[in-house]
Amino acid sequence: MVVTYARGSSDHAATYAKYLIETLVGIPVSSGALSVASIYGTQPLSPGALCLAISQSGRSPDILAAVEANKRAGNTVVAFVNDESSPLAQLADVLFPLCAGQERSVAATKSYIASLAALALLVSLWAENTELEEAIRQLPERLPAAFDLDWSEALDDLIPARNLFVLGRGYSLAVAQEAALKLKETCALHAEAFSAAEVRHGPMTIVGKDFPVLGFATSDTAGDGVCVLANVLAGRGALTRVADPARRLAQGVLPAFRAHPAVEPILMIQSFYRMANELSLARGLDPDAPPHLLKVTRTT
Repeated sequence: MVVTYARGSSDHAATYAKYLIETLVGIPVSSGALSVASIYGTQPLSPGALCLAISQSGRSPDILAAVEANKRAGNTVVAFVNDESSPLAQLADVLFPLCAGQERSVAATKSYIASLAALALLVSLWAENTELEEAIRQLPERLPAAFDLDWSEALDDLIPARNLFVLGRGYSLAVAQEAALKLKETCALHAEAFSAAEVRHGPMTIVGKDFPVLGFATSDTAGDGVCVLANVLAGRGALTRVADPARRLAQGVLPAFRAHPAVEPILMIQSFYRMANELSLARGLDPDAPPHLLKVTRTT
């Protein structure tokens, strides 16, 4: 089994890793609760597990405590870290430096995309999936084009908004989580991320007329579910906008590039980041310096 350890955007990258590993390699992946080691002082009883740690800074005490507990248990620690001089990088048995360069804004963006790309490349090699590997190697050429895609149609819905749902499923759930976090951080907008399947278990009750919904629909079967739900919610009068590279929806479609379904979310979140920056400015905020936040979060 694989156990992931991460917080914030890096934890969303861990969600992406879970879907990649479980669908392409077939090994179960669990999200480790960091407080088990840092607060409760418990050592994992899972010898032979692969410990996968993901962090931009590599300096959060709770992640370090969880990794140290795994090392004492004899587990191999693989770390994806942007700061190669960090304590987490030094603890790792195998280090994958993200090489994204310094994150100058508080909200991590390029290190998140680098995390997704690195995880996808690792899993493509692990699974011997040459189609996915080739799609990842095309990302440096495709990411600038994805940034140029115009999502400004969503601004009219989101500038006055107070709440919204962000939907994904399968490979795109991780970027739905990331988008919701960035809307909170940079736009002071309350956004909740859900799997399109999970919304049907209660949350969709509160979606009615003029309720904003942002969706990320990959071109595979998982994306079909996002589009079906978007149609249902639009029928209630919700303001639905969906990144849909397969263009299955008749209205509310945000432009997105078609690629391998596991790579499409990386391109989508790049397009989203541009829109989120514009939305933050339109709401009178500074997207690079959200209030009350620090660049390195040191939770225990």
